[in-house]
Amino acid sequence: MKKKDIVEGIVRSVEFPNKGIVETAEGKVIVKGVLPDQKVSVQIQKVRKDRAEGRLIEVLEEAKDAIDCPCIHFGRCGGCSYLTMPYVKELGLKEQQVRHLLKPAVERQTAKFTWEGIKTSPVKFAYRNKMEFSFGDEVMGGPLSLGMHKKGSIYDVVTVSGCRIVDDDYRAILSATLDYFSPMYERKEISFYHRMKQTGYLRHLLVRKAVRTGDILVDLITTTQEEHDLEPYKEALLSLSLSGRIVGILHTQNDSLADAVIDEGTEILYGQNYFYEYLLGLRFRITPFSFFQTNSLSAEVLYQTVRGYITSLFDQNKIGKDGVIYDLYSGTGTIAQLLAPVADKVIGVEIVEEAVEAAKENAKLNQLDNCEFIAGDVLKVLDSIEQKPDLIILDPPRDGINPKALTKIIGYGVPYMIYVSCKPTSLARDLEILQGNGYVMSRAVAVDQFPWTSHVETVCLLSKLNDAKHHIEFEVSLEELGVTTAEAKATYEKIKKWVDENYEFSVTNLYIAQVKRKHGIIEHENYNQTGSGNGKVPQCPPDKEKAIEAALKHFKMI
Repeated sequence: MKKKDIVEGIVRSVEFPNKGIVETAEGKVIVKGVLPDQKVSVQIQKVRKDRAEGRLIEVLEEAKDAIDCPCIHFGRCGGCSYLTMPYVKELGLKEQQVRHLLKPAVERQTAKFTWEGIKTSPVKFAYRNKMEFSFGDEVMGGPLSLGMHKKGSIYDVVTVSGCRIVDDDYRAILSATLDYFSPMYERKEISFYHRMKQTGYLRHLLVRKAVRTGDILVDLITTTQEEHDLEPYKEALLSLSLSGRIVGILHTQNDSLADAVIDEGTEILYGQNYFYEYLLGLRFRITPFSFFQTNSLSAEVLYQTVRGYITSLFDQNKIGKDGVIYDLYSGTGTIAQLLAPVADKVIGVEIVEEAVEAAKENAKLNQLDNCEFIAGDVLKVLDSIEQKPDLIILDPPRDGINPKALTKIIGYGVPYMIYVSCKPTSLARDLEILQGNGYVMSRAVAVDQFPWTSHVETVCLLSKLNDAKHHIEFEVSLEELGVTTAEAKATYEKIKKWVDENYEFSVTNLYIAQVKRKHGIIEHENYNQTGSGNGKVPQCPPDKEKAIEAALKHFKMI
């Protein structure tokens, strides 16, 4: 292969978060933005020793199990990645990616480790409780757009009036906003902010909606470069027929150069600048800029998992119920408040001051007097806390934990830590340091917070070992946990026997593994290997594929 060559191949795997491995006649090529089992055309951009890198030119054939895309914007909008994949296959892909990243950590330890699969989001569509839409144009000089950045672009904006990860109220508010400002834009009475020129007025539209109450906040973010009367815009929004209720319409000024929603002064045009959301029985005050999980129902699954890990330690008398818990990188203190009833004290540390103030206010709302929240960098704040922890919860930002801060955290020598990760590559990196200092993974599970995207959360329980005898052993029922790992439901021998009895021919473990992989069921690496030594893996014939699929359906695995 040479640079600029155009080659064709099949996407054999996708590594986290978006790195497809395309198998071509000329060799392997790494390509972003592809899905498993697609046939694609690729242009080579870089050539390395063992593989090349390329860019996607065209999807020549979709995967055989591809579904009709439910969103009219898919392919142009850069928001979702997996909308043409069956959801069970998406879950299998995410689980496989996390397991692959954790594999080196598993191999570094001899203590028992239990992988608990992946937990699904309770809702697959219309799950987001917050969206930040951008103003712009889809093509230079084109009509005003309001929505998400175009796939592969940081400038072009696609109007996403049919977006499926938000509900009808979001779509109605987006369309009403665009309808209001478009005529003004066409008459050159108003402009949108150009990132390159650093000129213009309209920047973002922020919409938040409480899942439990239906309360809605709408915030128009602009620069101060122009002045416009927004009273008619307010009235246009209030005239909408919505399933929820608008409780606040705001106008935020933002002249910063960063392409982000930054509050440099907010005016209330109508109502109030907050609403309340409920999570696992607790009440949280949410403002436009509050830090809060954007999938409320799946956040409950995530936090129940963390609480469940701690409860298991209580049940086994591994830790007492009256200890001190550190919640590091605590955000608005959601985890801290959920754990407050089972701790003598919970201390949260968060660098964003606004989040800390919100955490304090929410703790008062929930009448929790044993939560303390400290604003500051974890690396610096830890030295000033007198009470030492009995358990540490880690929920760091996407880039993981500063190595110096991690060294301090390890220095407490607590018997158990729980690491909540929104980026498994960062977790895998930090695990190497944690394991090098005497901690081992006891159990872990993935949680799908954001269906149809490449993001996945991971919760990992870590135990401190003084010697090999002191570790926890868990016997976990995957079905009780509601995970999707289906391989426990029927052995390979059962599947082969069923196929033989019903179709009167035999199938191999390799063929079964290939069909299970196609349907998102994760396999051990050796099932996908060939013993012939020539590197060629025989592919399952169509008639045997159908028979194996019938067996998987019989055993309720797909």
